[in-house]
Amino acid sequence: MRFDIVTLFPAIFDGYLTQSLLEKAIAKGLVEIHRHDLRDWAAETPHRKVDDRPFGGGPGMLLQVDVTVPCVEDIERMAETPSRKIMLTPQGERFDQRMAEDLALSDRVLLLCGRYEGFDQRVVDILEPEEVSVGDFVLNGGEVAAMTIIDGVVRLLPGVLGDQNSHVDDSFSRGNRLLEFPQYTRPRDFRGHHVPEVLLGGNHEAIAAWRAEQSRIRTKQRRADLLDEEE
Repeated sequence: MRFDIVTLFPAIFDGYLTQSLLEKAIAKGLVEIHRHDLRDWAAETPHRKVDDRPFGGGPGMLLQVDVTVPCVEDIERMAETPSRKIMLTPQGERFDQRMAEDLALSDRVLLLCGRYEGFDQRVVDILEPEEVSVGDFVLNGGEVAAMTIIDGVVRLLPGVLGDQNSHVDDSFSRGNRLLEFPQYTRPRDFRGHHVPEVLLGGNHEAIAAWRAEQSRIRTKQRRADLLDEEE
């Protein structure tokens, strides 16, 4: 799978791409991540300007259409497979586990990271990207949101996790659309807090039933809306 990231700050990703499972996935050739500095497509002036004031007035600056569109068009030609284009914006569809599972089926994803007041509307009109949000809040830019999407998608790719089934029962996942059940490891007892006996007996049917019940209890307490969706 290939990710292309359009950003004004490619160095933000330096530490993120060289750690943990993502670093291993890149080393194994399971995923490619290419960063593209939007300023490389700006006019060759001292400041490589990519933004300007909005028509009609108002605060902030907008990323320009005549820089962004040629940038994306050039990146599209860097690989044979057309990309699934995603613009990170607070106004977009909410990113969730179902979307992560859907994106994991793609061969190539292009992520447009906004800054300032976002993109000129004509970028959306011409490129027709999917507009995606990671939550009802505003970040300084789309880079952290892009990392969130990459992280949520890459872990679903075959060969990335040690046990390919380990993500199936995660909260919101296809094996369990509710919140995940509580989990325990050694020691069995710590300061009077005991591991539930059902988990120690080796009865897999009883364990599965307990986990399903605990998942529903936790979901009812914390995210009752998910129970409504399931029904």
